Amino acid sequence: MSIHELIDPKNSTLIFIDHQPQMSFGVANIDRQQLKNNTVALAKAGKIFNVPTIYTSVETESFSGYIWPELLAVHPEIKPIERTSMNSWEDKAFVEAVKATGRKKLIISALWTEVCLTFPALMALKEGFEVYVVTDTSGGTSVDAHERAIDRMVQAGAVPVTWQQVLLEYQRDWARKETYDAVMDLVREHSGAYGMGVDYAYTLVHKAAPRTK
Repeated sequence: MSIHELIDPKNSTLIFIDHQPQMSFGVANIDRQQLKNNTVALAKAGKIFNVPTIYTSVETESFSGYIWPELLAVHPEIKPIERTSMNSWEDKAFVEAVKATGRKKLIISALWTEVCLTFPALMALKEGFEVYVVTDTSGGTSVDAHERAIDRMVQAGAVPVTWQQVLLEYQRDWARKETYDAVMDLVREHSGAYGMGVDYAYTLVHKAAPRTK
């Protein structure tokens, strides 16, 4: 395995850390609705390609609230790993779940970037995992907090990516027809201007019937 090797559905795991209301309230580097859109889209990308996915939450009932329902709805079969530690990598159940996937490429999103993303990312790197931090599905308490945390992780060997980059790296070839339609549906729902362009191409170029939903 190597960071020079492309991400694919068979060599990676998606990890979502603390996408909970109280953590969301503190996010200041990205519009919070955009953050939710991006995060849910990444989870849907993982589902399309059957990528192992882990949800974990911190102090749900005493402080942080439940993980966003839109995110949980993508994988209703997954039970989030509940923790008390700010650092997921110091939670035994979480680390066991990560290692049980057998994957070395960890694609991680978290709130907040400077804490709940940075801490496990650094420790996973130290243990020999390849860490990809998704910058637009993670949020910090300020622009500076988010960016300096990303800088720190990159200096330690993590690779910054965005949710749409992950999606398209999974698809990679438009001849992969088994996932093509689902990817296009996801793009049209979550990718903003790109999705509008897809609708345009379908209806004006390829003369498909306009979508009604």
